[in-house]
Amino acid sequence: MTTLQPIKRQTLTSAVTESLRRRILSGEFADGQQLRQEALSNEYGVSRVPVREALRQLEAEGLIQIIDHKGALVSKLSLEDILELLEVRAMLECSLLKAAIPCQSSADHEAAQQTLREFEVALNNNDVRHWARSTPASTWRCTAPPPAKHAGADRAAAQQDRPLHPDADPVHPHHGARHEEHTRLLELCRQGKADEAAEFLRFHILSAGHALESYLKGQQANH
Repeated sequence: MTTLQPIKRQTLTSAVTESLRRRILSGEFADGQQLRQEALSNEYGVSRVPVREALRQLEAEGLIQIIDHKGALVSKLSLEDILELLEVRAMLECSLLKAAIPCQSSADHEAAQQTLREFEVALNNNDVRHWARSTPASTWRCTAPPPAKHAGADRAAAQQDRPLHPDADPVHPHHGARHEEHTRLLELCRQGKADEAAEFLRFHILSAGHALESYLKGQQANH
């Protein structure tokens, strides 16, 4: 009986951690916002223990900072942080894609094609941000690589997509070009060109950083 309690607590901790992580990455919690244990405990209907453990996990992931006399604050992401995350994401995603291509099936390719169709609809409806947040970064993969690597790549992608300020959509003018890049990447996957596809994916990911950097510098120049 006593052996079940740690499992139950860990399940609660994981659930709270995942929920808080999602809310931070979506921008629901703003940069620098204080996360109070008591308020979160009441909101989730749990004791402070799983909330405290969840906050420690999020601190280890760099999503929050725990500061004396201030408590837990949502970490602020700078442009440099975003560019560094893009490098990490590119490294992980390219490695995963190279491992995935030999085991990809026609069903995998069709699933990716369907995702691109949905992207095109979102593009036409000017709803790309919502589409991106609800679509996993694993579109190009299969299940062969270790799940831990999938999680790392997905987390880097989610961190990178955190808004630097409310309602910013800096790469919107480039969404059409990026859709063309998605189509090209899928074609390389169909052809089984693992090295070429991985190199193209790296370009695709890092170009988002260049677009973001140009946008923010333009914003600064206008103020």
